[in-house]
Amino acid sequence: MTTQSAKPNAVGKSDPAVTDAVSEAVAPILSAPVGAPYEIGEFESGGQRMYYEIHGHGPRVLVYLHGILLDAHLNRRLATDLAAKGNRVILLDLPGHGLSDKPRRASFHRMDTYARHVVALLDHLGIDKAVIGGVSLGASVALMVAAQSPERVQGLIIEMPVLEWALPAAALTFIPLLLAVHYAAPVVRAFAGVMRRLPRTGIGSLDSLMNTLSNEPKETAAVLHGVLAGPITPSVDEREAMTMPALVIGHGADRIHAFHDAQQLARRMPNARLVRASSLLELRVRPERLTNEIADLLDQAWEPLEPVELAAGC
Repeated sequence: MTTQSAKPNAVGKSDPAVTDAVSEAVAPILSAPVGAPYEIGEFESGGQRMYYEIHGHGPRVLVYLHGILLDAHLNRRLATDLAAKGNRVILLDLPGHGLSDKPRRASFHRMDTYARHVVALLDHLGIDKAVIGGVSLGASVALMVAAQSPERVQGLIIEMPVLEWALPAAALTFIPLLLAVHYAAPVVRAFAGVMRRLPRTGIGSLDSLMNTLSNEPKETAAVLHGVLAGPITPSVDEREAMTMPALVIGHGADRIHAFHDAQQLARRMPNARLVRASSLLELRVRPERLTNEIADLLDQAWEPLEPVELAAGC
């Protein structure tokens, strides 16, 4: 693994003049603390090479996953803030995203396949258990990890889950997008070429979006097809069996991330707590409140077991 300062490194390169101008305007809202060091690494799983970042040190591990077609840039501010609180935060680019391989077959992009890659990451790093979390697509993958390998999950952070209530809205959004990248591929490819040449800003959320718009249309189509074709979420029975501490973050700002889904998930999971975000972007633009909620969940998940007092004579 390599250690480097937090700076854009995915597709485009930073132009200092552009970075300074943009950062001066919006850094108080969107940017991570400048110069926070982190480690980067790669591993292979299922024949795919995957990129990850490690922010912070210590035994309190959180793996946090990005949303669909986004990448690790999205969560760097959160990772930096949680690392400053004594946690080790690992950001993984799932296949088809960021700096990881981008296979062009839909079968590589099923949620259950993504979940197996997360467990492979833990194996690669020699980590027995971790808190697993993510936003949107990443939240669904985190739930899949808990269903497939509950013995590896110390806790869950589920930000903006996409469950049964939201499926019609998700289909109405992603099926037209899939058709667009398929049938308008020359236009999408030309636009992606322009985006790849633009300098990155150093602002994680914005750079993540720019990287999304830089993808080749066949890469985007494969991700969308695979996610839509495979299982979206564990069954109700599997969710009810998830007894680890969990934080569910929902909001009511859009139909894909329906607050009803977050409510129902928190009710089904025995040790879940529900927090309502003020907006879709609260954790990215005004992160303090929700970051503290996540830090509290990490404290709960990693709280040492109370010592058992032995009876006299034992």
